[in-house]
Amino acid sequence: MEIKSADLVSLFEKSLHEIEKGVQAEKMTEIGRVVQVGDASCIVVGLTNAVYGELLQFEGGNRGIVLDLKEQQCTVFLIDSQIPVVEQEIVRRTGGEFKAPVGRKLLGRVLDAVGNPIDSLGGLEYEKLVPIEVTVPGIVDRSPINESLETGVTVIDALVPVGRGQRELIIGNRSTGKTALALDTILHQKGKNVYCVYVSIGQRQANLARIVRMFEEHGALEYTVVVSADASSSALNRYLAPYVGTTIGEFFRSQREDVLVVYDDLSNHATAYREISLLMRRPPGREAYPGDVFYLHSRLLERAGKLASGGSLTALPIVQIQNDDITAYIPTNLISITDGQIFLDTKLFNAGVRPAVNVELSVSRVGSAQTRVIKQMTRALRLELAQYNELLAFSQFGSELDPISQKRLARGAVVVELLKQPLHVTYTFVDEALQLFLLRENFLDAIPLTEVRQTAVRFASYVKSVYPDIYGAIELKGEMDVTAHTQLRQIASEFMSAFAPAPAR
Repeated sequence: MEIKSADLVSLFEKSLHEIEKGVQAEKMTEIGRVVQVGDASCIVVGLTNAVYGELLQFEGGNRGIVLDLKEQQCTVFLIDSQIPVVEQEIVRRTGGEFKAPVGRKLLGRVLDAVGNPIDSLGGLEYEKLVPIEVTVPGIVDRSPINESLETGVTVIDALVPVGRGQRELIIGNRSTGKTALALDTILHQKGKNVYCVYVSIGQRQANLARIVRMFEEHGALEYTVVVSADASSSALNRYLAPYVGTTIGEFFRSQREDVLVVYDDLSNHATAYREISLLMRRPPGREAYPGDVFYLHSRLLERAGKLASGGSLTALPIVQIQNDDITAYIPTNLISITDGQIFLDTKLFNAGVRPAVNVELSVSRVGSAQTRVIKQMTRALRLELAQYNELLAFSQFGSELDPISQKRLARGAVVVELLKQPLHVTYTFVDEALQLFLLRENFLDAIPLTEVRQTAVRFASYVKSVYPDIYGAIELKGEMDVTAHTQLRQIASEFMSAFAPAPAR
């Protein structure tokens, strides 16, 4: 059979027409091949229409996420490091992005960054899968932060208050109590209608098991979801973990609930992203981090906030520094992103002041969120601590101080002693207000320093058990009126005369 040139031209035109319609183009570009396999990543050619962040399916059963696009190839990081990927393996586009499971049945569960349960409690039940990268609510959709999130830690609630929807950075050297402070905040949310998400990034599995055990013992696991990407997991998992935890928290916020998310810690998160970037041969910048590392955390933390429709998401990111150097690259980035920072000092920690909060370097830029009764009791507290620290440094030179300076020094020592708090022991805002009331009205000045904290705790318990009406009125109103103030002075005098220890000589 003779083939005419006109028939060939007609067939060629028909093929071009189909390509223009996208029929052949879709078939040609939806499948690619692996040409190079690296450390938890691979290079794929043939996916000319792939987009950044798209989820790909490998023929061998693995999945991957596109994190780098070039003209002829794309770099894909593998989700499951246990499933091998070989060269010339076929890769298909899914047309979607990586999604995380969300739902109320995730409460009490421990899962990894890709949504697999790791707590040996069976399969994971969830309501739906949600993309981990979402559009952040705009200014019109948000509400001013005017409601306090109680941490149960007196020094935080009194001097560095955290509001519902706020982003408060916890910063300090290694082993200064950063994680303990965040965990105490989670434990204190029991019975307060606040759901918690704890994200562990780059931690040891033994530490995570210890934290989960502690949650179980204190009954906190029933309102908490734990997301873990331990130190042995891939860089991609450590990179995804905080976004997965935030997505889970946003589900509860969409139900008009209040949520607390703890990121422990974002130093390891930045390190994982640096590892990914260097594997993709992106140019390193300051401290070898890529130039877009600021965007890494800004797009994560700007998802926190309080919505006008109801519900809030409070973020407590943790970052580790070295030798008290808060001018390093990642800490300065996070300080500029967040609404304040809680600085934990190694010297204070070693001196027995725990939690070791450095009040001079700690700040909360959302002051309207503090409970009114706490604000009434702490109007001059920061000034007293500043004067005490200045006089303490001056007195170490051995010079004699005048009586006024000696009185301020003694007063500051009482304040420091009162603000000490045992590990995993938290107080309600009424208990904190009653303890600070004794300080404000000078009832603790004549007591031995070793008895200051116990005396204040006993006083709060005394008011709650003997005078429940006054205790309940403060709890209901959130403030202390003139009548309650007068009554509490009489109660404090009665308590001190009956139960206070002998005055210090």
